[in-house]
Amino acid sequence: MTTARRDTYTPETLLSVAVQVFIERGYDGTSMEHLSRAAGISKSSIYHHVAGKEELLRRAVSRALEGLFGILEEPGAIAGRAIERVEYVTRRTVEVLIDELPYVTLLLRVRGNTATERWALERRREFDHRVADLLKSAAADGDLRADVDIRLATRLLFGMVNSMVEWYRPHTGSGGERDQVAEAVVRITFDGLRATAPKT
Repeated sequence: MTTARRDTYTPETLLSVAVQVFIERGYDGTSMEHLSRAAGISKSSIYHHVAGKEELLRRAVSRALEGLFGILEEPGAIAGRAIERVEYVTRRTVEVLIDELPYVTLLLRVRGNTATERWALERRREFDHRVADLLKSAAADGDLRADVDIRLATRLLFGMVNSMVEWYRPHTGSGGERDQVAEAVVRITFDGLRATAPKT
């Protein structure tokens, strides 16, 4: 019975379990014994798939980062006015957060205590700077309100989106929920930030 379970365990299912344990216990508070118990397999079976828990962490945060950086390569993030691009990126960021909720949650909770965590933090900052640059461009184009400080607007935008990992829980059977949440974030943010008479 144990062998059968071991045979059917995959790197993907192991990663999914590891992410949940990291979120519940914190990465520093998680041992290989914790992962072994949660997965229902021996530590040697885990080592068959990965070198250790830091490799699991890197795989997990890489999945979140790939999703986020992939947004910046999509046509909607590249073409058009900066205001349209930053709205697109904001919408898609919410969608990726919802689609990859455990992985993005873990990414937002890393503290920088290991090489992998420091790498993840640096990549996160890079993504945030790319979005901030779009907001600055939109302000330079005259498409954002002049009476709102752009640095404050950037912090509020990231704060609103990133806080979703703390309160958002998907409801089974509501297929349009993701789009509804993403649209709400964009409308609440940019209806307040847009200049009253956007330039064309």
